[in-house]
Amino acid sequence: MPSRTPDLPHPPHVPGSARPARFLQLPQLPSDEDLVEALRGLAVPFEEVNGLLAARTRLDRDRGLRTFFEEMLRTQAEAVGTLGQPAGLDRDWAAGTAGGEGLATLLFVALAPLARAHHRALGIPAEVTGSTLADLGRQLAVSRWRGRSGLGNARWLTLHFRGELFQLGRLQFQRTRYTGTDAPAARAGDADGWSLQLHIPDHCGPLSPAACDRALDRARVFFPRYFPGEPYRSCHIFSWLLDRQLADHLPAESNIIRFQRRFSPLERPDLPSGPEDTNPLKFVFGDIERPLDSLPRDTVVQRALVDHLRAGGHWYVRGGRLPLRTVVPAVEQALVPTVGQASDR
Repeated sequence: MPSRTPDLPHPPHVPGSARPARFLQLPQLPSDEDLVEALRGLAVPFEEVNGLLAARTRLDRDRGLRTFFEEMLRTQAEAVGTLGQPAGLDRDWAAGTAGGEGLATLLFVALAPLARAHHRALGIPAEVTGSTLADLGRQLAVSRWRGRSGLGNARWLTLHFRGELFQLGRLQFQRTRYTGTDAPAARAGDADGWSLQLHIPDHCGPLSPAACDRALDRARVFFPRYFPGEPYRSCHIFSWLLDRQLADHLPAESNIIRFQRRFSPLERPDLPSGPEDTNPLKFVFGDIERPLDSLPRDTVVQRALVDHLRAGGHWYVRGGRLPLRTVVPAVEQALVPTVGQASDR
């Protein structure tokens, strides 16, 4: 990206362009005491701290492991500020590597100051930065809930730390542009394939209509303000939550059904056409290996998912599109703080 001065409220943005040389110095991990504070600032659960301190010690003592770590750290640092580039990180990066436990988490801890600097250069409020990068801690908690240690999908977090995805209240919004072979998916956008892909983070409260309205309203203000060169006029999503069969099992005014009603159908030729039963099981129960009869039935959603499968049915990931209307100026100020209101980090 071209050089920017942090005090510009609406700096120019050139998607995918080179970043300034001052951002290309290899980030460093903090010392042990400072590392604890850095982990806290990324919402990393306390039970992860001692293991990550041990991983930090292994890096200091093992030159080969440190070289392995620094090579990937350089790759990810150079990707900060880019859009639509390959993640450059395997889903299970460092898993199975001798001494590699915890390295994926430490990678993002080292990247965090660079990600925050990139946000500041764009004028993005620190509150948005904090909630976006806190997905590191949330993903660690989700991995533990699913019975595994470390990050379950390190690749996912590259979107957050390079500035491609932002959390605005209840929803996450990923900047996307479909071109070339993705042309069929460009119908998700109204302007040359630009569209915001929605994601629904865990542990953020009910998916209530009011919470979704607030998140969408913030997105309508946020992206024109901080990415004025990217004309987002629609959102899209691909999720099991849009499987229309859910309407046969859930109350008409449930949060999920009301969420579905926001979207018109959107097809993606590259999505699997067959059933994806493990998808809802993973997100609702965590463990996809347990027999259906042993799964909890405490909520109406849990009962719906299990009963449908036990009856011989299947669940599918479906796509949806939602146009973005313009927010009137009178409410814009309340939705996204100005640069002057953003605390420095």
